[in-house]
Amino acid sequence: MANHKSALKRIRSNEKRRVLNRYQHKTTRSAIKKLREITDAKEAQKMLPSVISMVDKLAKKNIIHDNKAANLKSQLTKHVAAI
Repeated sequence: MANHKSALKRIRSNEKRRVLNRYQHKTTRSAIKKLREITDAKEAQKMLPSVISMVDKLAKKNIIHDNKAANLKSQLTKHVAAI
């Protein structure tokens, strides 16, 4: 166990961040799955910008790597265009 006040605070704040990061990552993954299941082109076009925004936010906060975000956005854009 930590002995310093600052170390105890760091443990608390790390746990808060971890929970928030997991929530955001899971929410984004669910949105991506939902977008991939959509068969209506108009609905997919409508949903794509919000999903891309979610992916960008994850990359900005270093929850996912920038290249992974770029690959996801590319794949999703291709998928929506192909519908």
